[in-house]
Amino acid sequence: MFAITYRSIVFSAAALLTVLTSAAAQEAQPPAGTSHNEPTSQSDVAPADDDDSVPVLAEPDFRVLNLPSTLRLPRYGSNFQLTHRFNGNLRRGSLGGNVGNLFGLDQGAAVGFEYRFGIARHLQAAVYRTAVDKVFQFYTKYDAVRQGDSLPVSLSALVSVEGSDNFQERYSPALGLVVSRMAGDRLAVYATPVWVHNTAALLNIDRDTFFVGIGGRVRVSSTVYVVAEVAPRASGYSPDKPAYGFGVEKRAGGHLFQINFNNGQGTTFGQLARGGFPNSLYLGFNLARKFF
Repeated sequence: MFAITYRSIVFSAAALLTVLTSAAAQEAQPPAGTSHNEPTSQSDVAPADDDDSVPVLAEPDFRVLNLPSTLRLPRYGSNFQLTHRFNGNLRRGSLGGNVGNLFGLDQGAAVGFEYRFGIARHLQAAVYRTAVDKVFQFYTKYDAVRQGDSLPVSLSALVSVEGSDNFQERYSPALGLVVSRMAGDRLAVYATPVWVHNTAALLNIDRDTFFVGIGGRVRVSSTVYVVAEVAPRASGYSPDKPAYGFGVEKRAGGHLFQINFNNGQGTTFGQLARGGFPNSLYLGFNLARKFF
């Protein structure tokens, strides 16, 4: 179990306040130098104007909840993301008990930090650390194909390796592909086949898992989205239930704040491959900030 501290509460509150104040500023006045006619989907960006820094309203973040998206990162641009998955299981105990625990906030959290950087055009690298098993994950994503007038989908290839105990044991490399389809500036759907090696390392068994993540994001207002995903296993080691989650998020300029619910606390490819838990639901949030 992970102990929640006064410092983490203050940090979370400050982050939420930053999002809310940024949202108010965005509504009051558009950023200088931006156009009200900015592209609203990848298909609106002509190949000659293939600018990775142009906002894509249907795809505002590099994650759905835990699965990756096809959003591109400009060269030398960066993004910071904070993930929280609280320990309280909302499907256990009474409603009064969950309210008394602030829906899990009083029971600690598994916290993760990610930093990604655009190392070359269409190529980004990320490092992520989560408190679940003290896993470090390193991965790269190459955004090879962008949806346009002649291309119906976007495609991204990814390579990852993660290790427990601060990358000292139980290494799990992964290979995957992200396929997305935008429908205007309102809808994005994803299919993410991923192969992960060494998913049964805790049992000292050499096993692999192949899962196909399915996700979607719907923009229900100018800056509010509904998101959902599920990661059913197609073959290999597949304990427990497939991981799934859903949530609501708010975009405010370069910030994105998402409140989500998941049937597990896993956020890496290896953890998603092992699945979620039966009769479980955990409150959590993602907070992201772009620097480009």
